[in-house]
Amino acid sequence: MFIGESLKLSVEALRANKVRTFLTSLGLVIGNASVILVVTISVTGRDYILDQIRAIGSNIIYGSYLAGSTTEATAAADFVKLSDVNAVRQQLGNRIVAATGVMTIFDSMLIEGKEKDVKIIGSDEQYAAVRNLKLLAGRFLDQNDVSLRQKVALLTEKLAIRLYGSQPSAIGQTIRIHQLEFTVIGTFKERTESFGLSELSAETILIPITVIRYFSPIERIDPIYVQAKTAEDVGPLTIAVRQIIENRHRPGARYDIENLSSILDAAKRIALVLSIVLLLVSAIALVISGIGIMNIMLVTVTERTREIGLRMAVGASRREVLEQFLTEAVLISVSGGAVGILIGISVPLTIRFFTDQIRVPISMISVVVAFLLSVVVGVAFGLLPASRASRLNPTEALRYE
Repeated sequence: MFIGESLKLSVEALRANKVRTFLTSLGLVIGNASVILVVTISVTGRDYILDQIRAIGSNIIYGSYLAGSTTEATAAADFVKLSDVNAVRQQLGNRIVAATGVMTIFDSMLIEGKEKDVKIIGSDEQYAAVRNLKLLAGRFLDQNDVSLRQKVALLTEKLAIRLYGSQPSAIGQTIRIHQLEFTVIGTFKERTESFGLSELSAETILIPITVIRYFSPIERIDPIYVQAKTAEDVGPLTIAVRQIIENRHRPGARYDIENLSSILDAAKRIALVLSIVLLLVSAIALVISGIGIMNIMLVTVTERTREIGLRMAVGASRREVLEQFLTEAVLISVSGGAVGILIGISVPLTIRFFTDQIRVPISMISVVVAFLLSVVVGVAFGLLPASRASRLNPTEALRYE
């Protein structure tokens, strides 16, 4: 019996029991759609989380004073200074994009009729680029603002709205910080919300670090930021920054110098574990559907015992009978798998029409794997019923009622 004839007979047999065929293949539809959607969801989730972490700042190294002497005078000398930031710039100039530092103070301010403490941070013209800030109105600090100690300020988005109603309205306004008047030159926000875990909170004012230095009795940079030129150099640069700062201070002082690589690695590991767990769940669905195919095919063999005996009586070989029933099992599996693949692809494609905020990639590897699994399930779980059919005795099969 030729392959074409085997396929024709298999299709006719399956069409004779359409409802049974549909219900049997439904498990493969769900299983294959699950495989593709699980991979899509895991890849999308992983990419989204990693993009959000990277958006805090690309190739960032950050650090601050950790611990040292208990005496106040010695501790003040141990703090990271502006001179340390300059030393990092000079010694690592060809390996870094920028280096900047942040100083923080607080001041009371009247907001919506209530006195409230507001965080004020000082930095320089490199801060916006290193921290990947988004300008909403006006401009960022420039080198002249820092070198000339200009009394200018930028407001976070929420603070600008609370004080003046909108970002554009805040530009040119005057605010008082420690009894000095500052002109608002811009408003900004973090591209990725850090929810107050960084030096930036929802209501923060940014001024030149050369100005904030006069409001603080102790010069303390916390944190220092360094942006590496390449991701591959982040690890070595982290060590280099630590050495530069430690060499400029007494031996007993300790500094916490970190980078985002550990967070990125942790996010990748979590995404991998979730993907494996979800794939195992999908595999269980495929196994269950395979068992369903085997069960139905065993019932089919029993129902068609006389047909099998008749075919053998007119010359069909055991191999041809095996191929016949194995082809039917594979057809059920592959057809259900194909529908499942189409559903699995269509869902991510549909999402793209509703939002462009999240990139939803379709993994072609998952499509290939899903299709191969359909074939494997059909062959593996169809082999037993097909083998049973081929081993029937023609004489007994013809007498079967």
